[in-house]
Amino acid sequence: MDPQLLILFSGLVAILTLASVIGRILKGRVRSAEGLATVENLNARIRAWWLMVAIFAAAFAFGPVVTLVLFALTSFYCLREFVSLTPTRAADHRALAFAFYVFLPLQYVLIWVDWLSLFSIAIPVYAFLLLPVLAVLRHETSEFLARTAKVQWALMLTVYCISHAPALLMLDIPGFEGRNVLLLFFLVTVVQASDVLQYIFGKLFGRRKIAPVVSPNKTWEGFLGGGASAVLLGAALSFATPFTPLQAAGMAFAIVISGFCGGLVLSAVKRSMGAKDWGAMISGHGGALDRMDSVTYAAPLFFHLVNYYFGV
Repeated sequence: MDPQLLILFSGLVAILTLASVIGRILKGRVRSAEGLATVENLNARIRAWWLMVAIFAAAFAFGPVVTLVLFALTSFYCLREFVSLTPTRAADHRALAFAFYVFLPLQYVLIWVDWLSLFSIAIPVYAFLLLPVLAVLRHETSEFLARTAKVQWALMLTVYCISHAPALLMLDIPGFEGRNVLLLFFLVTVVQASDVLQYIFGKLFGRRKIAPVVSPNKTWEGFLGGGASAVLLGAALSFATPFTPLQAAGMAFAIVISGFCGGLVLSAVKRSMGAKDWGAMISGHGGALDRMDSVTYAAPLFFHLVNYYFGV
């Protein structure tokens, strides 16, 4: 493992250990039902962080192949959760089979073989054109546009967008060769820290709700306080990136804004389906897509910003 990455993981483990101790103390001292619910939600987020850190540490330690497999499996579970929550018909099954077993693995194989041009268009061009053809051949026209859009949108968010996170490994950045895994660490750390910090600031200071119907827990105070803290964290991590502190803060700002938008959009999809969580993979904290909703928007934006400004 890269020495800097080892230091970063060690620091993250120390922070999570402190957070776990504080969470356990708070759970023993809080008595009100609302307070207990808040502390339990916070502890669930900390447990989810521990799980992610363990998985990512193993992936990073064993190299890019394991990292790609990890994200491919993440895309698979996210796509399954999306399709399970949004109703489809038998006429859509052929298109869904191609989404799961052709375009999902193809997207990650293209990262492995470093074929950036096809990686960028395989899903938004070829998959988007082919999937409606596969569906229409079943001769079912009822709600065809809505059904097609669901499959395309599911594939776009859970496979195409999420795959931009490990795709950071194939960028060619002068003077940063062999250290691209630190960009992936930067992205995941900032986007997840932003989610947790926005929740904490919202619970401590939140008064004005941003979108009470879509996501009742999101407040302006939480967004501004947690977002600003995540931007500062990004600036502090500049030593492990090809960015200056100001550039790292700008990248973190883009991640925070896009991640917030991703969480809000996917919350709206859940609400439209009458669901609170996408699944139950992570005990007490929903499914895989509940943890990756911010990444769906943040990963492609961060990837293209890095590629445009720092890539060859």
